[in-house]
Amino acid sequence: MLKAAIVGATGYTGRELAQILVRHPHIRPFYLTSESFAGQRLDEIYPQFRSILELPLEKLDYARLADCDFIFSALPHGLSMDAVPQLLASGKKVVDLSGDFRLKDVSLYPQWYGYQHKAERFVADSIYGLPEYNRQAIKDATLVANPGCYPTSVLLPLKPLLAAGVIETEDIIVDAKSGVSGAGRTPKLPFHFPECTENFKAYKVAGHQHTPEIEQELSGIAGQQVVLTFTPHLIPMVRGILSTIYLKVKEDVSEETLWSIYEEYYGNEPFIRFYHPPELPETKYVSGTNFCDISFRLDKRTKRLVVISAIDNLVKGAAGQAVQNMNIMQGWPEGAGLL
Repeated sequence: MLKAAIVGATGYTGRELAQILVRHPHIRPFYLTSESFAGQRLDEIYPQFRSILELPLEKLDYARLADCDFIFSALPHGLSMDAVPQLLASGKKVVDLSGDFRLKDVSLYPQWYGYQHKAERFVADSIYGLPEYNRQAIKDATLVANPGCYPTSVLLPLKPLLAAGVIETEDIIVDAKSGVSGAGRTPKLPFHFPECTENFKAYKVAGHQHTPEIEQELSGIAGQQVVLTFTPHLIPMVRGILSTIYLKVKEDVSEETLWSIYEEYYGNEPFIRFYHPPELPETKYVSGTNFCDISFRLDKRTKRLVVISAIDNLVKGAAGQAVQNMNIMQGWPEGAGLL
C-alpha cells in the first residue's frame, strides 16, 4: 500500500481527500500537515475519522516527504506557489488544488488573484488536470494543476460543443450557483451562517478569479479567443454547484445532433452522466460523488441553447478530481476510490 501526503489536511478539501483515500485500494493517507492544528490528530478536528484515521497533524517538514509516495497540496491560493517547488524537489509527483498553477499567463495573477507569481517556471511545466481532455498529458505529468470547481462545471459541458463547432464563441453567459463550502473552512463574515441562510446573492460579479481559467481552456479548444460572462452566486447549502449556461447555436443544429456530440465525446467517460428530457441535473444527485451531470434544452424560439451541469464542488470540483488525476498518473483504474 502506497503512502500519500496531504499538505493542508484540515481544510474542507483536505478532509475530503482523506475521506476518499481511506477507502482507496492502492494508497492511504500517511503524512498530514496543518499549520493551525499541528500537534493534534485528524480525528480530534474531524471526529468522523475516529477509529478510521487517527493520524497526527504536523507542521510541514519537507524532509518527511521522502517517506511518501505521492503528494496532494491543498494549500490556499498564494501559498502553493512557495511550497510546490519544494514538494517537487522531493522527487514525488504532485497534484496541486490551488489556483497557483492553472493560469499559463502569469501576468494575469495580479489582476485576478491579487498577487505576483513567484514560480513561473513551474507554471509552464504544469498540466491542467481535466482528465476528460488531458488524460494522456496527465499520465506523464509530474505536477498537475487541479481545475477549479466552477471551471469544471463549465468546461465539461462546453468543450464538446466548441470542439464540434456547433455553438458561437461570443455571447456565452454562465450563471453558476455554489454551496458555501466553496469559500473554504476559514471563517469569513459573508459566509457566516446568519449571513447566508434564507438568502441568495451574486458575488464577485465581472471579477471572479475562475473567469480567466475558463476562458483559457475554452480558447484552447476553440482555437480562438473566447470571452464570456461568468456570474457566480452563493446559495444557502453546504456543497454542490449548478451551472446554467446560455449559448447561441449555429443554424440547423438539432437536438439529435447535440446529443450525438455529447455521446461521442463522453459515452465512455466514467464520471459523466446525461439527463434526457424531462429530467434535469440537480445538486442532490451528485452530492458526495465524482460525477458531472449534464443536460440541455434547445430553445428554438430564441435560438438559444441552455446547458445545465451539476457537480459536488468538494469532489469532482476538488478532491475527487485530484484523486482521479492521481489514479491516471499512477496507472491505476481511474475510478479507484471514487466508485
